[in-house]
Amino acid sequence: MGKLRFANRNEMSIEEEKENLEYGLPSHEDMQRQGKPVKFGTAPFIYQIDGNEWGNIPDDWTLKEATSVAVNSIDEIIVFNRGTKPIMIFDIDGNLLRSWGENIFTNAHGISVDSFDNIYCVDSGDNTVRKFTSSGELIYQIGKEGERAEKMSGLPFAVPTQVAVDEENNDIYVADGYSNAKVHKYNQDGEYLFSWGESGTGEGQFNIVHNISTDRNGLVYVADRENHRVQIFDSEGKYIDQWINLSRAACLYIDKRGNEDIFYVGEYFSGIASNDTGKDLGPRISIFDKTGKLLSRLGVESYGPGVGRFYSPHGISVDSKGNIYVAEVSYSDYGQFLNPKRELRSLQKLSKIN
Repeated sequence: MGKLRFANRNEMSIEEEKENLEYGLPSHEDMQRQGKPVKFGTAPFIYQIDGNEWGNIPDDWTLKEATSVAVNSIDEIIVFNRGTKPIMIFDIDGNLLRSWGENIFTNAHGISVDSFDNIYCVDSGDNTVRKFTSSGELIYQIGKEGERAEKMSGLPFAVPTQVAVDEENNDIYVADGYSNAKVHKYNQDGEYLFSWGESGTGEGQFNIVHNISTDRNGLVYVADRENHRVQIFDSEGKYIDQWINLSRAACLYIDKRGNEDIFYVGEYFSGIASNDTGKDLGPRISIFDKTGKLLSRLGVESYGPGVGRFYSPHGISVDSKGNIYVAEVSYSDYGQFLNPKRELRSLQKLSKIN
């Protein structure tokens, strides 16, 4: 979900363009698409990207758009999408292994896995959280299809977005979301414990609770998208700190495989129509250590199809080799506003260079 966009600036009258300097983002689909793979980042976090859609699927299938991505313990890449098969699972080379999820989801949004490779899917369309086995068997469901809490009521759920799992006890945290300003905590059996958060810009307040993750110490990190930051809480919801000077922080992944946690944050473009080609405004990927120190930043140019650019990083994960997978809601944010509407690239792999 993003800002209103126009199909093409050339289709607007001069008066329309003047009136929409702030609210409309023009299409960048006329820019150069092809080119040689590019390398970017700062050592040791340097990556190569080729600008192509990642993953091999049958010709009569479509992703429409990948909304989220997770990597399990055996480096299977699990892609949640709004296309033919809502769950597509690939090996690290992009070969399709299996798929499932038809006739289950209304609007695929967030996906995550726990240490047992169970899969958590957040459906922002029917306001549910579902936990599945790795083979797709339903373990439990939180929320009832078609029942949506009143906007800003604080009650679960009002367009939820993502789940995080505490690996120590398998408690889960649900980011909620687009029409609430809450984080809800549940135990490993899906039983409600408590919630925290409220609408606003202060410490512990939220303006679109868009993504959530936990570190090895059980701290909770929230991508507070429209406040352009990541907020950090303890397991009881007590505010600890925040990382600022971000673009629109939309997704995050914490890699706990090494000696220290590494944090990957996907950011949307934060400009408007009058500065749509501005640099260092996102979309991009930022990599941090546990103190919030910026280790590397991937992406300088504005949104678009070119090599080394992103549309809207909406989900992010990393495999055991350090490769990054980015799911982008390119159709929702751009493709549906083109004339004719069309699917755009929505899944990219950034290959780590050692």
